[in-house]
Order: sequence, then structure tokens, then C-alpha cells
Amino acid sequence: MRQVKHLLASKGSNVYSIDPNQPVLEALQRMAEYRIGALLVMRNKKLLGIISERDYARKVILLGQHSNDTPVKEIMSSAPVSVTPDESIEACMKLCTEGRFRHLPVEQSGQIVGVISIGDLIKAVIDDQATEIKQLQRYIIS
Repeated sequence: MRQVKHLLASKGSNVYSIDPNQPVLEALQRMAEYRIGALLVMRNKKLLGIISERDYARKVILLGQHSNDTPVKEIMSSAPVSVTPDESIEACMKLCTEGRFRHLPVEQSGQIVGVISIGDLIKAVIDDQATEIKQLQRYIIS
């Protein structure tokens, strides 16, 4: 099975982040602009957490807070689990499933080099399965 580095090679390694003191509204605007569901919360290239649409829904909307008055650090998920580029897709899916989260920062030598989502992982598994099916069909026909 493929590894995280193969996913990043095909999808790109853009890292979108926000400072923990920025208002949640700014995080939402960036997520909408980049069409993503989460942002890394970073300061001086150090990963502090992740803020997702789910965090917003559960910690701002449901609690009656205001997204312009609430800093990201108050609703972010702290100490996110990260993976290395050499991690397998299967291991990442297990982490996401067991941890009940949808985004994994990718870290190499202390630097964030990308982010993968559960959607990226599922797509990789589907693509791998489709390739295997085609190979088996060719084998059977020949």
C-alpha cells in the first residue's frame, strides 16, 4: 500500500495555517477561500493545534459564542496527532478512525510538510483497489 509521501506528491503539500490569537471568523474565511475543512494553528512554524469546521459548530455555534470575538486558541483541538511521510495509508486510516478526527498534519524533521484528510485516504484506497481489480482482470483474461 502507498505511503503519505505518495499522497502529498499527487495532491500537493500546501499547508494552510492561522495564528492562535486570530478570530475564529478569520479561520472560517480562510477555510472557505481555500475550500478546506480545517486549518493548522501555528506560531513561528510550530504546530499548536488544528481548528476545523466541526470545532466551530460545536464550540462556537452550539455554545452561543461569536466567531468575531472568539480567538482560535479557545476552540482549537490541541496537540494534534501527526504522521511522517513514510507512514502507510492504512496506518493513517486507523489513526483517524480510532481518534475520531479527519485531518493529519504531516511532519518531517520537526517541520510541517503537508496535511492529509480522511477524504485523501479514502480516495487513495479506492484508487489502489481499482488498480488491483484491473490487474486481476488482465490476469484472468490472459
